[in-house]
Formats: sequence, structure tokens, C-alpha cells
Amino acid sequence: MAVQRKRVVFTCEAPEAKNVSLTGSFNNWSKSADPMKRNREGTWTKIKVLPRGTHEYKFVVDGEWILDTHNHTTTTRCDGTVNNVIEL
Repeated sequence: MAVQRKRVVFTCEAPEAKNVSLTGSFNNWSKSADPMKRNREGTWTKIKVLPRGTHEYKFVVDGEWILDTHNHTTTTRCDGTVNNVIEL
């Protein structure tokens, strides 16, 4: 049986940023695997097709790890790190 997948659009408001990437449990927290694209207004987007389930993620904006301000669902890891959570 095939794994069910869902298309997700991630957005990050960072008009002054030079580089933004999406990182998370779905890409082994890689800062280079999922670069985001900037539109004229300074909103960065990345479309991912992810398997159903729970995924943790953050954005890396010019080297700084930040939370998604559009998603208030978070989890705190045992080391104190806070990540966003998406349930598909």
C-alpha cells in the first residue's frame, strides 16, 4: 500500500533576508535541502509533499533558526529547543 502524502505550502515573512530555508524532521534538519523562494513582497515560500503524520520544522533565515509565526503549534524537545509541529 502506498504512503499517503499531502502538499504543504510553507511561508516565512522575511523581507530583508538574503537566504531562507525550510528545515525539519522530513529532511534530517538540513539547512541546504529545501531553499525557499522570495516573492516581491518579501514572503518566502516552499512547497513540500510530505507523508501523513507529525512533522517538526523551523526556518533558517540568514543563518538564524526561527519559528513559523503562522503556526502556533510547537513542541519543546528535551534539550529545550522549540520547534513548530504540523500534523498531516
